[in-house]
Amino acid sequence: MTNDSVELKVGDPAPDFSASALGGKYGTGKVVSLKDFRGTPVVLYFYPKDDTPGCTAQACGLRDSWDDFDGHAEIFGVSIDSAASHQKFIAKYDLPFPLLSDPEKTIVNDYGVWVEKSMYGKKYMGAERTTFVIGGAGRIAAILRQVKPAEHVDQLREALSL
Repeated sequence: MTNDSVELKVGDPAPDFSASALGGKYGTGKVVSLKDFRGTPVVLYFYPKDDTPGCTAQACGLRDSWDDFDGHAEIFGVSIDSAASHQKFIAKYDLPFPLLSDPEKTIVNDYGVWVEKSMYGKKYMGAERTTFVIGGAGRIAAILRQVKPAEHVDQLREALSL
């Protein structure tokens, strides 16, 4: 069953969040909220799991293009992994951007990306690989659904008009 309770659209107010940000300028962690970034575009890219092939490819693609994005938006990767898992993932791949830890699944539910998935005929719940670009006024400016890791950087550049 998909999370039908939330169907965010471009132009909607982005749900606020409060989570521990690890990595990048936040180092070993600092609690951040969407409201902390009023006036600045924010990118939340949701991904299923630290250190898996697709998620690693997506994170490393962003890392390798970081100079294109740095200073244009606050970018956060978001998954339900623990802070410890995030710290290992950041260190292993030298990621320059912060990750938000959402083990209680609050943010993934608020953004409607906690969905039913299927692999080898087995159904399970997981985070959909989706990116939200939030304008400085706190409204959703773009939604990139079911992103393919290899296409994420180009789609994000286009969404941010870079």
